[in-house]
Amino acid sequence: MEKQYRLLYDENLCIGCQACNVACRVENSVPDDVYRLQVHLQTKGEFPNLGMNFERLSCMMCENPPCVSVCPTNASFQSKDGLVHIDERACITCKYCILACPYHARFINPLKNVVEKCDFCYETRVSKELSPACVSICPTDALSFGDMRQKNSFVHQKSNKEVLVFPKAHLGTKPKVAFIPNRKGAKS
Repeated sequence: MEKQYRLLYDENLCIGCQACNVACRVENSVPDDVYRLQVHLQTKGEFPNLGMNFERLSCMMCENPPCVSVCPTNASFQSKDGLVHIDERACITCKYCILACPYHARFINPLKNVVEKCDFCYETRVSKELSPACVSICPTDALSFGDMRQKNSFVHQKSNKEVLVFPKAHLGTKPKVAFIPNRKGAKS
C-alpha cells in the first residue's frame, strides 16, 4: 500500500456550520438534493439542560469495502493506496453498491445517472498533495487528514493521542474515517 490515509472527525470541535458540506458541493459539482457528505444535528436533553451532537455521514473508505465485491462491472474499485473509487464509464447504475454500503454513503447523481460518493476529492486535491475540500475549509479544525505512515503528521499524532471510534467496526469493514467521540458532559 502506497499511503495509509486517514480522515479524523473530532465531534468535540464540530460546530455544525456545514462549511464542509458546501465545500464538497462546490469542489465536486454535487447536484441539489443529494450529498457526498452531511453533518446531522441531534439535540439531546430537555430545556434548560440542552446539548447538541453532530454526526458526519459520508463514505468511510473501508479497507474491506463491501461495495467493491458486489460490483458486476468493476466500476467500484480500490486503488493501491486503499481508497475506494468509482469509474463512471463502467458504472451501469445497478445499485448493488448502494445496497451493500453499510454507511448509506452512495447515491445516484441525477444529472449523470451514475453512482457517486465521497472520494476524499482524490482527483482534484489529494492526488496533488492537498487535503480534501471539507478538511481545508473547516473553521474549527474538527477535520484532519493525512498519511498514517508519516509519524510526524498531525493526523498520526492526534490518532495516537485520542480514543478513536471506527463506525460500525463490528462489520469488519475497517474504515479509514475515524471519529473522536463527543466528550461534552462526560466526566473526565
